[in-house]
This record gives sequence, C-alpha cells and structure tokens, in this order.
Amino acid sequence: MEKFGKSQPVKRVEDVRFLTGHGNYLEDCAPDGALRAWVLRSPVAHGEITALDVAEARAAEGVHMVVTLQDLQAAGLITTMDATVVKNRDKSDGAAPERHMLANGRVRFVGEPIAVVIADTLEQARDAGELIEVDIADLPVKLDLEAGGEPLHAEAPDNKAFDWGMGDEEATKAAFDTAAHTVSLQVADNRIIVNAMEPRGCFASWEAERLHFTFGGQGVWGAKSQLAAKLGLEEDAVHVMTPDVGGGFGMKAMTYPEYFVVAHAARTLAQPVFWMSDRTEAMLSDNDGRDLTSLAELAFDADLKITAYRVQTRCNLGAYNSQFGQPIQTQLFSRVLTGVYDIKTTWLQVEGIYTNTTQVDAYRGAGRPEAIYVLERLMDRAARELGVDPFELHRRNFIAPAQFPYATATGESYDVGDFAMILSRACEEADMQGFAARRSADVANGKLRGVGLCYYIESILGDPSEGAEVEFLEDGRVNIYVGTQSNGQGHETVYAQFLADQTGIPADKITTIQGDSDRIAKGGGTGGSRSVTTQANATLATVEVMVAAFAPFLADEMGVEAEAVHFDGETFRAPGSNLTPSMLETAEMARAQGRVDLLRHTARAQLPGRSFPNGAHIAEVVIDPETGVSVVDRYTVVDDFGNLINPMLAEGQVHGGVVQGLGQAMMEHVVHDEDGQLLTATFMDYALPRAADVPMIDFTSEPVPSTQNPMGMKGCGEAGTVGALAAVANAVQDATWDKGLRQVDMPFTPLKLWEALRNGTKAAC
Repeated sequence: MEKFGKSQPVKRVEDVRFLTGHGNYLEDCAPDGALRAWVLRSPVAHGEITALDVAEARAAEGVHMVVTLQDLQAAGLITTMDATVVKNRDKSDGAAPERHMLANGRVRFVGEPIAVVIADTLEQARDAGELIEVDIADLPVKLDLEAGGEPLHAEAPDNKAFDWGMGDEEATKAAFDTAAHTVSLQVADNRIIVNAMEPRGCFASWEAERLHFTFGGQGVWGAKSQLAAKLGLEEDAVHVMTPDVGGGFGMKAMTYPEYFVVAHAARTLAQPVFWMSDRTEAMLSDNDGRDLTSLAELAFDADLKITAYRVQTRCNLGAYNSQFGQPIQTQLFSRVLTGVYDIKTTWLQVEGIYTNTTQVDAYRGAGRPEAIYVLERLMDRAARELGVDPFELHRRNFIAPAQFPYATATGESYDVGDFAMILSRACEEADMQGFAARRSADVANGKLRGVGLCYYIESILGDPSEGAEVEFLEDGRVNIYVGTQSNGQGHETVYAQFLADQTGIPADKITTIQGDSDRIAKGGGTGGSRSVTTQANATLATVEVMVAAFAPFLADEMGVEAEAVHFDGETFRAPGSNLTPSMLETAEMARAQGRVDLLRHTARAQLPGRSFPNGAHIAEVVIDPETGVSVVDRYTVVDDFGNLINPMLAEGQVHGGVVQGLGQAMMEHVVHDEDGQLLTATFMDYALPRAADVPMIDFTSEPVPSTQNPMGMKGCGEAGTVGALAAVANAVQDATWDKGLRQVDMPFTPLKLWEALRNGTKAAC
C-alpha cells in the first residue's frame, strides 16, 4: 500500500454529466405534481405588523394552505431558529433574541418571511400571496455599524449582540507602550452576497409516517436533527437527502425558515411540497458574508520584530443571530489571528452589532479570510511606514521551521511550515525581478502598476472525525459511502481515486454515495476545508478493516496462518501460496462462499489535530488614473497543501477561491438605501467577475506534509479566497502610494479609484 497515494491529476468524472446536462440538481429531482410554495416577504426593513389577513388568499384558486407563525405554533412546532452565541468579556452569554421561522409581530429586514402559500402551481401561489393583506407600521431603520440607534431587540441594548475578547489586554498595552515603533490601520471588509450558481430550495413528502426531505445543502445530519426537533418527530422518522448541489460556500451549511415550513406543509397535507428561490429572493434572504471593520495595530522593536498585535473589530450580524454568525468573527477569526508570524502577545476584541439587514454568516473561509485580510493589510502598511520592503518585513517575522510545532498566542498548534521557502518560490514564479521593468513600461503609458503580497495561513475546521463504508456489489462494482457532502468540489473523483490508490480497485468501478441519512448513519458534511482530509482518513481506516477481515478468510484458502497474509496495495499474498487475489477477486470469492459479512466494511477515524494550509499570493494590478479602471494583470500562488491526492482538483479549488476573492476585492458590494432597501438585488446591480475580469492564475504546489493525518494532507477548499483579498488590496495600495493615496477600501471600483486618485482622501462607496 502506498501511504500517500499516487497523486495523479485525474479529470473529474462528474463533469461528464454536469456538462452534458445530466446533473441531478434539486429542480431535476422534484416530485412530479408537487405542490408549490411561495413566500411572502417583508417589503420594509423595520416595522410592526399591525394587521395580517390571509383569508382571501386561503380561498383563492388552487390554494391548499397558507401558513403563518400562528399556524406553525398551533400545530405544535418549535418555531425558533437555532443559533450559537459566544461569551462576552464579562463571561455572560451574548444576546440571544428569538428569531422565529416566520415574522412574529415585527419585521426586521427586507425579505424576512411573513407567510407561505402552498398551491397547485407556483403562479397560483404567487397570485394568492398578492391577496394577503399585511399592514406594517414603519420603525426607524438601523444600518450603521455602531452601537446605538433604534433598538431591534429588547435583549440587546444599543443593538450590541456581544462584546468578546481573547488574549492579554494588559500585556498587549504594555508592549505597545514600550515599542520602538507602532503602526495602525482601519480596515473595512465589505459585505457580499454569496450567489451560489444554484439558489436555495427544498421539497418534502410525508409517506408511511415518515418525513422525506430533500434540499440543496452542505450536509444532511444537522438538518435531520433540527427537522425532528422542530416538528416534534423522532429522528428515525426523518429522512434527509441532498442531490447534486450547485455551490454552497458556507451559505448552505445551515437551515433556513423555508425548510421547516415546507416540511410542515407536506406532513399536514400529505402531499409533496416544493419550494425554490428565485435570484432576487435569494439575494434578499440568503445569509450574506463578511461586513466588518477593524482597527488593527502592530508594535515593533528596533529590529522590526513584532512584539504585539491588537485588533478591535465591529461586525455586522444582520437583524438576527444566524446559526453560526456570532462565532464567525470571534472564535474563527482568532484561529489565525497572528497568521504566520512569531507574535507572542495579542489582544482581540470584537463587538457584534444588529442592523436591519439580512443575516451574516459563513462565506468561504468563515472568519479566517477576514483575519488574514486585516493582518496582511496592516503588514503592508507597516512596511511602507517603516521604510522596509514588505517581502523583507514578512521574512523577518516568520515563524522559523525550527519553532514547529508552534503554539500560537490564541491557543492553536501549527504542526509544520516553511514560510520563507514558500515565499522565495512565489517570488521566483511571479518574476519579481522583472517587476520594476513592468512598472516602468506602464508609467510610460500613463498607467499605475502595483504589486501586492499576502501570506496566509488557514485552519481546518469542523468535526475531526468521519466515517466511511465500502460495499462490494454483485456486478463487480464498489460503493463507498461518505459522510461529507459535495457542493461541486469533485468529491466523486477524489474519493474514488483515493480508494483505488489504497486497494487496487479500478477507480471507474467505484461509486461515491453521499447525502442520504438513511444510507449513511452519521457525517460531518462539508465546510471548513475538512472534506478530503477527514474522509481520506476514514477511508484509510476502512481499508485497514477490510484487510484485517479478508486476511483470515484468505488464510484458509491459501493454507497458511492469517498472520502470513498481507496486502501490498494491489493483491493479497502469503509465503508458500501461489494465490494472489485482488481486493475485488477476494470479495467475489467471499460472495461465492456465502460470506456476506465480508462484503461490507465500515470504520470511523478521528484526526489527531487540525492541519494548516498556507501559501503566498502575489498580485499585480494596473490602474488607469484617467478612468479609475483597474485590471489584475498577473496573479501567482504558491501553496503548501501538504501531499495532494489530485493536483488538478486542488488547482481548480484555488482558481475558484481566488476568483471569489477577486470578485469581493474589485466589484462585489452590497448596498442598501437609507430605508434598508437592497439596491443590489439583481445581477444588473450586483457585479460578479466575468472571464474578462480574471487573469491567468499561476499555481504551484510546494508541499510540507502535515503531521496531523497519515496522508500528510492539508485542506485546500477555502485557501484561494483567504489569500486573494489582501494580495489585490495591497497591489492597489502599492500602485497608488506614490500618488499620495493612503487608504482605499474594497471594492476597488473604477469610480472609487477615480475619485480617490483625485482627492487623495475620500472615495465613493
């Protein structure tokens, strides 16, 4: 058996069906004749519901049901949504105002669900919804990211959800008081809409006293538990499935109100019910990402070594706590607070603020891109103010290889790393020696060219344990059952490839089974870049179980002791026997002898610790000062993902992550008017990067194998986004520094850069 696999760039097998229109997405598998759900949403950002009359809607043609909060409560549902809270600095719990599945007397953001209509057709449901009489008395709207304003919840005075801290505040202050140099920077991280290719949706049916629920999500088991709890069902009475999912990026990792209402309707009516969001509805109701501002400060000694780091952050939670909203910019932000630098003294303080906007939760990286963005923007600013090359300032403060395993100031344990080596390789790949000539050529043409560096580190998140099951079928094929959930990452390919590497079973004979709570008892889903690392670890454990189970069976066939039988990754062998059966041949021998117990094998395994992917992103941006138009001209990534199962898939993940980062940095931005109305609710108003906006992305793998799993792997799913934000922002800063521009925040739109280059201080939003 090859310990680390063959690491071959195998093309994604699922792409054939995706590209030929044979994907099985939610709308592809919705039951024929299912009733359709339509959601009445709040047209205002803040107000008291003074009247809600659904009688006319209930009497409309084709309508089977109109659901309000009172209906859900009368039916016995627990109507409050789950949400995690953090501890305040005084050890009390953060605010936990109730958020109901449907509006409870007051609406707090445009798009909040008020009622749901169930009808024969979507058109009938929509027409009936327009008959609902709802009167809302407007209240003042809270949008700014400051304490105070019109209170949204009695449980949160001044609209503060929490005041959280980590580190040693006094020691950090003392380090700043005695520092040779200090540098500070206020950094804003703009709100974005996730905009997965496939919007959210679900359908449900009630059959044989069981709820069957299908949705586009990032795992079935959390939804299964919550559906059972909210609807008052035993968990065995709930079956949850996910088909192909057209992107999640953290936004689909949690439950939403529509899921429970649809499930309730299907049970009550004993008919299938289907709901699918349209694009504007998604933009109003899907959890957003980012939206925070941070004052970051670094203290240096005379040799420009960092002695302390301090961050004060205010983050926007939206109108309510979403499922993971409070931990994102606190606990998860802290995981990589100090990045790749040897910083012993830190203080992080975060205040969460409620506003009359859609909830903010996980988005590709969930707190880690935000932390790295702040730190790397500040490192770039420090280099400029201290008169040292940014690359040199990085090198001077890197954690050295001899310091690993390294305990960070926030309690993480980095297992391995060689950051200076990675950065040197990145400089070579980016042709930094040729940058001066490229800049001079652009200056001659009236353009501004800048280069930006971001050295990121990522922390793998989620449940460190996972299970796998391998089943041998009569037709000679093999199923592998996994507890993760693909959202387009290529799991079907990489899981089959890894099992093939470890067993010799041809990959084209292996089918990956996922997203079915009846067929897979437990799983952690996808999120936090955990999938391949945890699932491969579980697969290794399952292969060990298989080998151990087959050995005594083959020993009888070979006429040897069980201890003599060994597996070399392709065949079983034993001294003194001419038999050399493959894994598939052994399974067929067992089937022929009625040994059905040898045809299914399962195991669970837990990683001993998290891995920490890291790498250097170097971006070059060219700006036309006459128009403000900027172009990312060159983009270089050198990543340490440890050992790779499939380098092609890893590169694809980096490309996708970088493009999402470029989108946020250059154009994506959520805008509300003063009344809380979303002005960017269509693709006519919300910009996403197109092919013409994306440069060729040069990717190089420079592995330093992790010690925290037997494969030596590090997760790669979110790394591209983590590194892209600061690399682009620092490149823009570099391009404009000599023009006197000292601060521009994302997104770097043409108007913003054009205005900033003219007044040097303020820029348009």
